[in-house]
This record gives sequence, C-alpha cells and structure tokens, in this order.
Amino acid sequence: MTTETIGMRRPGTAELVWHQFRHQNRIFWRTPIAAFFTIGFPLMLIILFTALFGIEAAKFFTPSLAVFAAVSATYTNLAIGTALARDNGILKRVRGTPIPPAAYLAGRVLSGIYLAFIAIVLMMGTGILFFEIDVVPRALPAAFVTFLVGVGCFAALGMLVAAISPSGDAAPAITNASLLPIAFISDVFIPLEEAPEWLLAIGSFFPLKPFAVSFRDAFDPNLSGAQFHWPELASMAVWGLVAAVLAIRLFKWEPSTGSGSRRRRRRVGGGLETD
Repeated sequence: MTTETIGMRRPGTAELVWHQFRHQNRIFWRTPIAAFFTIGFPLMLIILFTALFGIEAAKFFTPSLAVFAAVSATYTNLAIGTALARDNGILKRVRGTPIPPAAYLAGRVLSGIYLAFIAIVLMMGTGILFFEIDVVPRALPAAFVTFLVGVGCFAALGMLVAAISPSGDAAPAITNASLLPIAFISDVFIPLEEAPEWLLAIGSFFPLKPFAVSFRDAFDPNLSGAQFHWPELASMAVWGLVAAVLAIRLFKWEPSTGSGSRRRRRRVGGGLETD
C-alpha cells in the first residue's frame, strides 16, 4: 500500500497503521485454512471435549481453548505471516515506500490482536450460550487485562520468532514445536493437578500457563475477589518486554541468502532464469 492508494494528501501515521490493519485482516479472511486453524479448530475442540466429557468439563476447556485460539492468532500467525512476507520480498518493498516500517509492523500486530479478540469472544460466547459458562461481573476487568497482557506478550514472541526464523518455511515448524508441547503442560488441553512438581514448574515458567490460568479463573464463580493474578501478569509482561526488545534488535527486512521461499534470478546465457 502506498500513499497513492489513500489519496493525494500525505496520511498520518495513525491512518497508515489503520490501513495496514485492514489490509492484514482481509488477507487473513481470504486464507480459509488460516481462519480454520486459528478460530474454527479450537471451537471444534470445545464442542468435541464437551460432548465427550460433559458440560462440567466445558468450564475448564472453554476458557483454556479460547486462550489457545488467541495465542494462535498472535504468536503463530504473526510469526508465520511475517516470515513469509519477508521471504516473498514484501518487507523489502515496504521499506521502499513512504510507509514508515513501524506503521506497517504495527498494522500487522494490531490485526493479530484483533483476531485474538474475535476468537476469545466467539469461544466464550459459545460457552456462555450453550455450555453454562458463568459470567462473573466482578472479574471481567481482570479477564480483559489478562487478555491484553497475554496477547501483547505472544504478539511480541511471534515477532521474535519471525525475526530469528531462517525462512518462512521454517516458521511453522518453530511455532508448532514451541507451542504445542508447552500447551500440554500449561493446563490448556488437560488439567495437570496430579502431575509431577518439576513438570508443573516448567509449565509455570513459560507464559502460556499464566495466561490460561488467569483467564480461566476470571470465569470461575467459586473463587472470590477481582481475580487479578498479579504474579502471572508480571510474568507475561516480562516475557513480552524481553521478546519485544530482542525482536527489534534481531529483525531482518530482507530474506536470508538461499531462503527456500525466495524467488531467485540468475543470468544464464544472456537471459534470466528463475528457480
């Protein structure tokens, strides 16, 4: 997108971010497989687990899988989408336009957070309407703050993975290899009340468990108080801050030499050959 697509006048940074935000949303919804695995797949798991284990189990699985969907919208999608954009030369071309690079990346990040919000609302709305999930008004501010800190943390981690990924082809492997095993020890897919202490400690170290536990407790009517889990929020904030600093320092706008997704041209016999 260039300033010509917006008009003859020079738009401000906020307007450029807004247009990038809308553009990234259109790209997401035009990719059905991405929409399914980000939103449709976790929703399908909620319905399946509830059918298998009953309505009471939905009170655990619905907020847990809502968090997983929000993490997929930020961590996974941002990491893969940004790395692929770099391989395809999109990031390099952006730097040749009047768009500030920070505005372009901000549009990407905000799109991921927006999609995470849609996923959370859809999952929790389904649970409230069909699976007897309780709304606890006194804990709603804690749920909202937990959501913001959590998706901010995983958006920063997603951009860090994009920064260190050697290619767009490697990004899905890195995100899946890092997210799925941690999800199993983070009270997302199964409760780990009787797991070994060392396994619980590992799960608590990474930011996914603090996100899942803090958000789930905000919908538990058996708990008292406002349900602000300050240690967990602080842990996610530290992870996000460190990831953001490293992502800024390590981020690359051009694909690595020999990147698997990069279109390379070389001169052969006076002509051009593409591999």
